[in-house]
Amino acid sequence: MVTEEQVDQVIAEILGSYRKDRKNLVPLLQAVQTKLGYLPKEAMKGIASFLEMPEVDVWGVATFYNQFRFVPLGKYHTVVCMGTACHLAGGRLILEALERELDIKVGETAEDGNFSLERVACIGCCMLAPVIIIKDKIHPKITPFKVEEALIPYKHEAQSEKS
Repeated sequence: MVTEEQVDQVIAEILGSYRKDRKNLVPLLQAVQTKLGYLPKEAMKGIASFLEMPEVDVWGVATFYNQFRFVPLGKYHTVVCMGTACHLAGGRLILEALERELDIKVGETAEDGNFSLERVACIGCCMLAPVIIIKDKIHPKITPFKVEEALIPYKHEAQSEKS
């Protein structure tokens, strides 16, 4: 999680390179997310204040686009492909297995910050369906039974860092 001081610093840094124009709202949101990894409420409040617009309007735009996240990603961000090929090859079962194994739902980050879970329309690896990505590593032809196996190295790494 990012501290409020860090958010204030990033906002000040980013706002300094933009004009006070509502057409800059989406680029500002993108810049903040690029820098922080997500859009904290404090950042959206800062953007609203800078652009002299209601906070609810900033929230409305941010929630309209699915590119924006409102919680930080986990260290081992996990992406499940739900494109046609992956869906037909059991993508829904893979997603359910990951939710059980990680004890989080899509769009959530585990309390310890280690894992987050996202579903996407297509990863572009249709020949390898179904596919998941964990921390930028592609796991092809995954099955619900292979989900636990795919997570083992990441769970071990997280455990060893904790001790």
